[in-house]
Amino acid sequence: MIHKFKAKDICILLDTNSGGVHVIDDVTFDLLDHAEPPFEKECPKNVMDILKENYTEEEIKEAYADILELYDNKLLYSDDVYGDYSKTVVESPIKAMCLHISHDCNLRCKYCFASTGDFGKGRKLMPFEVGKAAIDFLLEKSVGRENLEVDFFGGEPLMNFDVVKQIVEYARSKEEEYHKNFRFTITTNGMLLDDDTIDYINKEMYNVVLSIDGRKEVNDRMRVRVDGSGCYDRILPKFKKLVDGRGDKEYYVRGTYTKYNLDFSEDVMHLYEAGFDEISVEPVIESPEEAYAITEEDLDQIYAEYDKLVDRIGAIRKSGKHINFFHFMIDLDQGPCVIKRLRGCGSGNEYVSITPDGDIYPCHQFVGHDEYKMGNIEEGTFNNDIKKEFAGCHVYSKPACQECWARFYCSGGCNANNFVFNGDIHKAYELSCKIQRKRIECAILMKVLEQLEA
Repeated sequence: MIHKFKAKDICILLDTNSGGVHVIDDVTFDLLDHAEPPFEKECPKNVMDILKENYTEEEIKEAYADILELYDNKLLYSDDVYGDYSKTVVESPIKAMCLHISHDCNLRCKYCFASTGDFGKGRKLMPFEVGKAAIDFLLEKSVGRENLEVDFFGGEPLMNFDVVKQIVEYARSKEEEYHKNFRFTITTNGMLLDDDTIDYINKEMYNVVLSIDGRKEVNDRMRVRVDGSGCYDRILPKFKKLVDGRGDKEYYVRGTYTKYNLDFSEDVMHLYEAGFDEISVEPVIESPEEAYAITEEDLDQIYAEYDKLVDRIGAIRKSGKHINFFHFMIDLDQGPCVIKRLRGCGSGNEYVSITPDGDIYPCHQFVGHDEYKMGNIEEGTFNNDIKKEFAGCHVYSKPACQECWARFYCSGGCNANNFVFNGDIHKAYELSCKIQRKRIECAILMKVLEQLEA
Protein backbone atom coordinates (compact mmCIF):
# COMPACT_ATOMS: atom_id res chain seq x y z
CA MET A 1 0.00 0.00 0.00
CA ILE A 2 1.18 3.51 -0.79
CA HIS A 3 -0.06 7.03 -0.15
CA LYS A 4 0.93 10.11 -2.07
CA PHE A 5 0.04 13.75 -1.65
CA LYS A 6 1.14 17.20 -2.74
CA ALA A 7 1.90 20.04 -0.38
CA LYS A 8 3.80 23.27 -1.02
CA ASP A 9 4.51 22.10 -4.56
CA ILE A 10 6.29 19.03 -3.15
CA CYS A 11 5.19 15.57 -4.23
CA ILE A 12 5.48 13.15 -1.30
CA LEU A 13 5.17 9.37 -1.46
CA LEU A 14 4.74 7.14 1.60
CA ASP A 15 5.14 3.37 1.52
CA THR A 16 2.77 2.22 4.25
CA ASN A 17 4.40 -1.01 5.37
CA SER A 18 8.07 0.02 5.28
CA GLY A 19 7.41 3.58 6.44
CA GLY A 20 9.64 4.87 3.65
CA VAL A 21 9.02 8.47 2.60
CA HIS A 22 10.14 9.66 -0.83
CA VAL A 23 10.13 13.07 -2.48
CA ILE A 24 9.20 12.47 -6.11
CA ASP A 25 8.68 14.54 -9.24
CA ASP A 26 5.39 15.28 -10.97
CA VAL A 27 5.76 12.60 -13.61
CA THR A 28 6.36 9.89 -11.01
CA PHE A 29 3.44 11.21 -8.97
CA ASP A 30 1.10 10.98 -11.96
CA LEU A 31 2.54 7.69 -13.20
CA LEU A 32 1.66 6.02 -9.89
CA ASP A 33 -2.01 6.65 -10.66
CA HIS A 34 -1.71 4.14 -13.48
CA ALA A 35 1.09 1.76 -12.52
CA GLU A 36 0.98 -0.77 -9.71
CA PRO A 37 2.24 -4.31 -9.05
CA PRO A 38 2.83 -6.58 -10.79
CA PHE A 39 5.16 -4.25 -12.72
CA GLU A 40 6.32 -5.01 -16.24
CA LYS A 41 9.95 -4.46 -17.20
CA GLU A 42 8.98 -1.53 -19.42
CA CYS A 43 6.31 1.07 -18.94
CA PRO A 44 3.11 -0.25 -20.56
CA LYS A 45 2.08 1.46 -23.78
CA ASN A 46 -1.37 2.40 -22.48
CA VAL A 47 0.26 4.22 -19.57
CA MET A 48 2.65 5.97 -21.94
CA ASP A 49 -0.31 7.07 -24.03
CA ILE A 50 -2.11 8.52 -21.00
CA LEU A 51 0.91 10.53 -19.81
CA LYS A 52 2.51 11.61 -23.07
CA GLU A 53 0.32 14.70 -23.35
CA ASN A 54 2.08 16.18 -20.32
CA TYR A 55 5.51 14.50 -20.29
CA THR A 56 8.13 13.35 -22.78
CA GLU A 57 8.72 9.68 -23.46
CA GLU A 58 12.13 9.94 -21.82
CA GLU A 59 10.67 11.47 -18.64
CA ILE A 60 8.05 8.73 -18.39
CA LYS A 61 10.54 5.91 -18.94
CA GLU A 62 12.96 7.37 -16.39
CA ALA A 63 10.20 7.72 -13.79
CA TYR A 64 9.04 4.16 -14.43
CA ALA A 65 12.60 2.87 -13.96
CA ASP A 66 12.79 4.72 -10.62
CA ILE A 67 9.55 3.11 -9.50
CA LEU A 68 10.85 -0.33 -10.46
CA GLU A 69 14.04 0.25 -8.50
CA LEU A 70 12.13 1.26 -5.38
CA TYR A 71 9.86 -1.73 -5.76
CA ASP A 72 12.76 -4.18 -6.23
CA ASN A 73 14.44 -2.77 -3.12
CA LYS A 74 11.21 -3.27 -1.11
CA LEU A 75 10.78 0.46 -0.59
CA LEU A 76 7.56 0.66 -2.56
CA TYR A 77 4.53 -1.60 -2.22
CA SER A 78 6.59 -3.45 0.38
CA ASP A 79 5.32 -6.60 2.05
CA ASP A 80 3.16 -6.37 5.15
CA VAL A 81 5.40 -7.93 7.77
CA TYR A 82 3.04 -7.29 10.68
CA GLY A 83 -0.07 -9.17 9.56
CA ASP A 84 1.03 -12.59 10.77
CA TYR A 85 2.35 -11.15 14.02
CA SER A 86 -1.02 -9.59 14.77
CA LYS A 87 -2.76 -12.97 14.66
CA THR A 88 -1.11 -13.87 17.94
CA VAL A 89 -2.87 -12.09 20.79
CA VAL A 90 -0.14 -10.82 23.08
CA GLU A 91 -1.25 -9.93 26.59
CA SER A 92 1.27 -7.60 28.20
CA PRO A 93 2.00 -6.86 31.83
CA ILE A 94 0.27 -3.71 33.05
CA LYS A 95 2.81 -0.90 33.11
CA ALA A 96 0.68 2.25 33.37
CA MET A 97 -2.24 3.33 35.49
CA CYS A 98 -4.51 6.36 35.61
CA LEU A 99 -5.63 7.12 39.15
CA HIS A 100 -8.89 9.07 39.32
CA ILE A 101 -7.76 10.82 42.45
CA SER A 102 -10.83 13.07 42.35
CA HIS A 103 -14.25 12.61 40.87
CA ASP A 104 -14.95 16.23 41.56
CA CYS A 105 -13.89 19.45 39.88
CA ASN A 106 -13.89 23.18 40.58
CA LEU A 107 -14.65 23.94 36.92
CA ARG A 108 -17.70 23.11 34.84
CA CYS A 109 -16.20 22.86 31.36
CA LYS A 110 -19.02 22.61 28.84
CA TYR A 111 -17.39 19.89 26.72
CA CYS A 112 -16.20 17.72 29.62
CA PHE A 113 -16.45 14.02 28.71
CA ALA A 114 -16.38 13.27 32.45
CA SER A 115 -19.72 14.96 33.18
CA THR A 116 -17.93 17.96 34.74
CA GLY A 117 -15.79 15.71 36.88
CA ASP A 118 -17.90 12.99 38.45
CA PHE A 119 -18.22 10.65 35.43
CA GLY A 120 -21.91 10.39 36.16
CA LYS A 121 -21.20 8.47 39.38
CA GLY A 122 -21.40 11.22 42.01
CA ARG A 123 -18.74 13.59 43.35
CA LYS A 124 -16.15 11.90 45.56
CA LEU A 125 -12.43 11.77 46.33
CA MET A 126 -10.16 8.74 46.29
CA PRO A 127 -9.18 7.59 49.80
CA PHE A 128 -5.51 6.81 50.36
CA GLU A 129 -6.39 3.17 51.05
CA VAL A 130 -7.70 2.81 47.48
CA GLY A 131 -4.64 4.55 46.05
CA LYS A 132 -2.35 2.32 48.09
CA ALA A 133 -4.18 -0.79 46.90
CA ALA A 134 -3.89 0.48 43.32
CA ILE A 135 -0.11 0.78 43.65
CA ASP A 136 0.01 -2.75 45.06
CA PHE A 137 -2.10 -3.93 42.12
CA LEU A 138 0.30 -2.30 39.66
CA LEU A 139 3.31 -3.85 41.38
CA GLU A 140 1.66 -7.26 41.18
CA LYS A 141 0.58 -6.97 37.53
CA SER A 142 3.78 -5.44 36.14
CA VAL A 143 5.99 -8.52 36.18
CA GLY A 144 8.95 -7.95 33.87
CA ARG A 145 8.43 -4.18 33.73
CA GLU A 146 10.89 -1.91 35.50
CA ASN A 147 9.49 1.50 34.57
CA LEU A 148 5.92 2.12 35.74
CA GLU A 149 3.75 5.13 34.99
CA VAL A 150 1.05 6.59 37.21
CA ASP A 151 -1.12 9.49 36.05
CA PHE A 152 -3.07 11.48 38.63
CA PHE A 153 -6.30 12.46 36.93
CA GLY A 154 -9.75 13.76 37.65
CA GLY A 155 -11.95 15.75 37.85
CA GLU A 156 -9.32 17.97 39.37
CA PRO A 157 -6.53 16.08 41.22
CA LEU A 158 -5.44 19.10 43.26
CA MET A 159 -8.74 18.88 45.15
CA ASN A 160 -7.26 15.75 46.75
CA PHE A 161 -3.59 16.69 46.71
CA ASP A 162 -2.73 15.37 50.17
CA VAL A 163 -3.67 11.88 48.96
CA VAL A 164 -1.59 12.42 45.81
CA LYS A 165 1.44 13.05 48.01
CA GLN A 166 0.68 10.03 50.19
CA ILE A 167 0.44 7.77 47.15
CA VAL A 168 3.71 9.10 45.71
CA GLU A 169 5.44 8.52 49.04
CA TYR A 170 4.08 4.98 49.28
CA ALA A 171 5.06 4.11 45.71
CA ARG A 172 8.58 5.47 46.22
CA SER A 173 8.90 3.32 49.34
CA LYS A 174 8.33 0.22 47.19
CA GLU A 175 10.73 1.00 44.35
CA GLU A 176 13.84 -0.61 45.79
CA GLU A 177 12.00 -3.66 47.13
CA TYR A 178 10.34 -4.41 43.79
CA HIS A 179 13.13 -3.06 41.55
CA LYS A 180 10.74 -0.58 39.97
CA ASN A 181 10.96 3.01 38.88
CA PHE A 182 7.78 5.08 39.14
CA ARG A 183 7.18 8.01 36.81
CA PHE A 184 4.30 10.25 37.85
CA THR A 185 2.19 12.60 35.76
CA ILE A 186 -0.52 14.98 36.90
CA THR A 187 -3.21 16.72 34.86
CA THR A 188 -4.53 19.95 36.35
CA ASN A 189 -6.75 22.89 35.48
CA GLY A 190 -4.49 25.09 37.61
CA MET A 191 -7.12 26.69 39.79
CA LEU A 192 -5.59 25.44 43.06
CA LEU A 193 -1.93 25.84 42.17
CA ASP A 194 0.14 27.71 44.72
CA ASP A 195 3.88 27.98 45.37
CA ASP A 196 4.10 24.84 47.51
CA THR A 197 2.06 22.78 45.05
CA ILE A 198 4.14 24.01 42.12
CA ASP A 199 7.36 23.12 43.93
CA TYR A 200 6.09 19.64 44.73
CA ILE A 201 4.89 18.97 41.19
CA ASN A 202 8.18 20.15 39.72
CA LYS A 203 10.09 17.88 42.09
CA GLU A 204 8.03 14.69 41.87
CA MET A 205 6.12 14.72 38.59
CA TYR A 206 7.89 13.35 35.52
CA ASN A 207 5.32 15.12 33.35
CA VAL A 208 2.53 17.61 33.93
CA VAL A 209 -0.43 18.40 31.71
CA LEU A 210 -1.82 21.93 32.03
CA SER A 211 -5.36 22.43 30.75
CA ILE A 212 -5.99 25.68 28.89
CA ASP A 213 -7.70 26.21 25.53
CA GLY A 214 -5.84 29.25 24.22
CA ARG A 215 -7.03 32.84 23.89
CA LYS A 216 -8.91 34.28 26.86
CA GLU A 217 -12.22 34.57 25.00
CA VAL A 218 -11.91 31.00 23.70
CA ASN A 219 -10.87 29.49 27.02
CA ASP A 220 -13.46 31.35 29.07
CA ARG A 221 -16.31 30.42 26.76
CA MET A 222 -15.96 26.70 27.55
CA ARG A 223 -13.78 26.40 30.68
CA VAL A 224 -15.90 28.07 33.32
CA ARG A 225 -16.14 28.03 37.10
CA VAL A 226 -19.18 26.86 39.01
CA ASP A 227 -20.56 30.43 38.92
CA GLY A 228 -20.12 30.61 35.13
CA SER A 229 -17.13 32.97 35.12
CA GLY A 230 -13.96 32.21 33.20
CA CYS A 231 -10.68 30.89 34.59
CA TYR A 232 -8.06 32.26 32.15
CA ASP A 233 -6.83 35.17 34.25
CA ARG A 234 -6.38 32.96 37.29
CA ILE A 235 -4.60 30.02 35.69
CA LEU A 236 -2.29 31.64 33.13
CA PRO A 237 0.19 33.19 35.59
CA LYS A 238 0.16 30.01 37.68
CA PHE A 239 0.96 27.88 34.63
CA LYS A 240 3.76 30.24 33.60
CA LYS A 241 5.29 30.07 37.07
CA LEU A 242 5.13 26.27 37.08
CA VAL A 243 6.73 25.98 33.64
CA ASP A 244 9.42 28.53 34.45
CA GLY A 245 10.46 26.38 37.42
CA ARG A 246 10.36 23.05 35.60
CA GLY A 247 13.81 23.09 34.08
CA ASP A 248 14.23 20.30 31.54
CA LYS A 249 11.37 18.19 32.89
CA GLU A 250 8.46 17.41 30.58
CA TYR A 251 5.20 19.31 30.47
CA TYR A 252 2.65 20.43 27.94
CA VAL A 253 -0.32 22.74 27.77
CA ARG A 254 -3.33 20.91 26.49
CA GLY A 255 -6.33 22.61 24.89
CA THR A 256 -9.49 21.62 23.08
CA TYR A 257 -10.84 23.30 19.98
CA THR A 258 -14.53 23.27 19.11
CA LYS A 259 -16.78 24.66 16.38
CA TYR A 260 -16.51 27.98 18.23
CA ASN A 261 -12.76 28.32 17.49
CA LEU A 262 -12.11 26.62 14.19
CA ASP A 263 -9.30 29.17 13.81
CA PHE A 264 -7.43 27.19 16.48
CA SER A 265 -4.02 27.91 14.95
CA GLU A 266 -4.45 31.29 16.64
CA ASP A 267 -4.82 29.54 19.98
CA VAL A 268 -1.67 27.50 19.41
CA MET A 269 0.24 30.67 18.61
CA HIS A 270 -1.32 32.49 21.55
CA LEU A 271 -0.10 29.79 23.91
CA TYR A 272 3.36 29.94 22.36
CA GLU A 273 3.52 33.72 22.68
CA ALA A 274 2.37 33.39 26.29
CA GLY A 275 5.54 31.42 27.06
CA PHE A 276 4.67 27.77 26.39
CA ASP A 277 6.60 25.78 23.78
CA GLU A 278 5.13 22.30 24.37
CA ILE A 279 1.58 22.48 23.05
CA SER A 280 -1.29 20.12 22.30
CA VAL A 281 -4.67 21.31 21.02
CA GLU A 282 -7.17 18.53 20.32
CA PRO A 283 -10.51 18.55 18.49
CA VAL A 284 -13.52 18.13 20.73
CA ILE A 285 -15.13 14.71 20.35
CA GLU A 286 -18.83 15.13 20.89
CA SER A 287 -22.21 14.18 19.50
CA PRO A 288 -23.10 16.35 16.48
CA GLU A 289 -26.25 17.48 18.29
CA GLU A 290 -24.11 19.72 20.51
CA ALA A 291 -23.73 23.25 19.17
CA TYR A 292 -19.96 23.22 19.74
CA ALA A 293 -19.35 19.79 18.16
CA ILE A 294 -16.97 19.30 15.23
CA THR A 295 -18.77 17.93 12.16
CA GLU A 296 -17.86 16.91 8.62
CA GLU A 297 -18.70 20.39 7.34
CA ASP A 298 -15.86 21.82 9.44
CA LEU A 299 -13.12 19.64 7.97
CA ASP A 300 -11.96 21.98 5.19
CA GLN A 301 -11.40 24.78 7.68
CA ILE A 302 -9.69 22.42 10.12
CA TYR A 303 -7.37 21.20 7.37
CA ALA A 304 -6.52 24.80 6.48
CA GLU A 305 -5.64 25.53 10.11
CA TYR A 306 -3.19 22.63 10.21
CA ASP A 307 -1.63 23.96 7.01
CA LYS A 308 -1.23 27.34 8.69
CA LEU A 309 0.46 25.68 11.64
CA VAL A 310 2.99 24.03 9.33
CA ASP A 311 4.03 27.50 8.12
CA ARG A 312 3.98 29.21 11.50
CA ILE A 313 5.77 26.46 13.40
CA GLY A 314 8.30 26.15 10.60
CA ALA A 315 9.03 29.87 10.78
CA ILE A 316 9.58 29.70 14.52
CA ARG A 317 12.01 26.82 14.17
CA LYS A 318 13.86 28.53 11.33
CA SER A 319 14.47 31.45 13.66
CA GLY A 320 16.28 29.09 16.03
CA LYS A 321 13.52 28.93 18.63
CA HIS A 322 11.85 25.82 20.03
CA ILE A 323 8.22 24.85 19.66
CA ASN A 324 6.72 21.39 19.77
CA PHE A 325 3.19 20.81 18.55
CA PHE A 326 2.29 17.30 19.66
CA HIS A 327 0.27 16.34 16.62
CA PHE A 328 3.13 17.07 14.26
CA MET A 329 5.46 14.70 16.13
CA ILE A 330 6.57 11.83 13.93
CA ASP A 331 9.64 9.61 13.66
CA LEU A 332 10.47 8.68 10.09
CA ASP A 333 13.79 7.02 10.94
CA GLN A 334 12.86 4.25 13.36
CA GLY A 335 9.34 4.87 14.57
CA PRO A 336 7.68 3.21 17.55
CA CYS A 337 8.06 -0.48 18.36
CA VAL A 338 5.90 -3.03 16.56
CA ILE A 339 3.38 -3.39 19.39
CA LYS A 340 2.98 0.37 19.65
CA ARG A 341 2.41 0.63 15.92
CA LEU A 342 -0.28 -2.03 16.08
CA ARG A 343 -2.08 -1.21 19.33
CA GLY A 344 -1.38 2.39 20.22
CA CYS A 345 -1.90 3.45 23.83
CA GLY A 346 -2.41 -0.08 25.18
CA SER A 347 -5.67 0.71 26.95
CA GLY A 348 -7.18 -2.26 28.75
CA ASN A 349 -4.02 -4.29 28.27
CA GLU A 350 -0.92 -2.38 29.36
CA TYR A 351 -2.87 0.53 30.81
CA VAL A 352 -5.88 0.75 33.15
CA SER A 353 -7.77 3.38 35.14
CA ILE A 354 -8.85 3.20 38.77
CA THR A 355 -11.81 5.15 40.18
CA PRO A 356 -12.18 6.50 43.75
CA ASP A 357 -14.24 3.38 44.55
CA GLY A 358 -11.47 1.13 43.28
CA ASP A 359 -13.24 0.10 40.09
CA ILE A 360 -10.95 -0.84 37.20
CA TYR A 361 -11.59 0.30 33.62
CA PRO A 362 -9.55 0.05 30.40
CA CYS A 363 -8.86 3.81 30.44
CA HIS A 364 -10.22 7.05 31.84
CA GLN A 365 -12.68 7.47 28.97
CA PHE A 366 -14.33 4.11 29.65
CA VAL A 367 -15.14 5.02 33.25
CA GLY A 368 -18.91 4.89 33.73
CA HIS A 369 -19.43 2.36 30.93
CA ASP A 370 -20.10 -0.62 33.17
CA GLU A 371 -19.93 -3.18 30.36
CA TYR A 372 -16.20 -2.52 30.39
CA LYS A 373 -15.68 -2.52 34.13
CA MET A 374 -12.76 -4.91 34.59
CA GLY A 375 -12.97 -5.47 38.33
CA ASN A 376 -12.32 -3.76 41.64
CA ILE A 377 -9.05 -3.16 43.46
CA GLU A 378 -10.41 -3.63 46.97
CA GLU A 379 -12.46 -6.70 46.08
CA GLY A 380 -9.47 -8.31 44.38
CA THR A 381 -11.40 -8.96 41.16
CA PHE A 382 -10.04 -8.57 37.63
CA ASN A 383 -11.60 -9.71 34.36
CA ASN A 384 -8.82 -11.14 32.22
CA ASP A 385 -11.28 -11.77 29.39
CA ILE A 386 -11.68 -8.01 28.91
CA LYS A 387 -7.91 -7.61 29.07
CA LYS A 388 -7.55 -10.25 26.39
CA GLU A 389 -10.16 -8.48 24.24
CA PHE A 390 -8.15 -5.26 24.36
CA ALA A 391 -4.89 -7.11 23.74
CA GLY A 392 -6.47 -8.31 20.50
CA CYS A 393 -7.63 -4.83 19.52
CA HIS A 394 -5.23 -3.48 16.89
CA VAL A 395 -5.09 -2.18 13.34
CA TYR A 396 -5.74 -5.66 11.92
CA SER A 397 -8.85 -6.17 14.05
CA LYS A 398 -10.38 -2.95 12.71
CA PRO A 399 -11.67 -3.35 9.13
CA ALA A 400 -11.31 0.33 8.23
CA CYS A 401 -7.71 0.40 9.42
CA GLN A 402 -6.71 -2.45 7.15
CA GLU A 403 -7.47 -0.22 4.17
CA CYS A 404 -5.88 2.93 5.62
CA TRP A 405 -2.40 4.19 4.75
CA ALA A 406 -2.06 5.93 8.14
CA ARG A 407 -2.69 2.89 10.32
CA PHE A 408 0.86 2.52 11.65
CA TYR A 409 0.95 6.17 12.72
CA CYS A 410 -2.41 6.39 14.50
CA SER A 411 -2.40 2.73 15.60
CA GLY A 412 -6.13 2.36 15.14
CA GLY A 413 -7.27 5.51 16.88
CA CYS A 414 -8.96 5.82 20.26
CA ASN A 415 -10.75 2.68 21.42
CA ALA A 416 -12.98 4.72 23.71
CA ASN A 417 -14.12 7.02 20.90
CA ASN A 418 -14.78 3.99 18.72
CA PHE A 419 -16.96 2.50 21.44
CA VAL A 420 -18.83 5.69 22.33
CA PHE A 421 -19.66 6.65 18.74
CA ASN A 422 -19.84 3.27 17.01
CA GLY A 423 -20.58 0.88 19.87
CA ASP A 424 -17.53 -1.25 19.01
CA ILE A 425 -13.88 -0.79 19.98
CA HIS A 426 -12.94 -2.38 16.64
CA LYS A 427 -14.90 0.12 14.52
CA ALA A 428 -12.89 3.28 13.84
CA TYR A 429 -14.55 6.66 14.34
CA GLU A 430 -14.18 8.12 10.86
CA LEU A 431 -14.37 11.83 11.74
CA SER A 432 -11.37 11.46 14.05
CA CYS A 433 -9.62 9.40 11.38
CA LYS A 434 -9.97 12.15 8.79
CA ILE A 435 -8.48 14.74 11.13
CA GLN A 436 -5.69 12.38 12.12
CA ARG A 437 -4.76 11.64 8.52
CA LYS A 438 -4.38 15.36 7.82
CA ARG A 439 -2.16 15.81 10.87
CA ILE A 440 0.05 12.92 9.78
CA GLU A 441 0.44 14.44 6.31
CA CYS A 442 1.45 17.73 7.92
CA ALA A 443 3.93 15.98 10.20
CA ILE A 444 5.51 14.16 7.26
CA LEU A 445 5.64 17.41 5.29
CA MET A 446 7.47 19.17 8.11
CA LYS A 447 10.06 16.41 8.26
CA VAL A 448 10.53 16.61 4.48
CA LEU A 449 10.94 20.38 4.63
CA GLU A 450 13.53 20.07 7.38
CA GLN A 451 15.53 17.63 5.25
CA LEU A 452 15.27 19.74 2.10
CA GLU A 453 16.35 22.87 3.96
CA ALA A 454 19.20 21.21 5.85
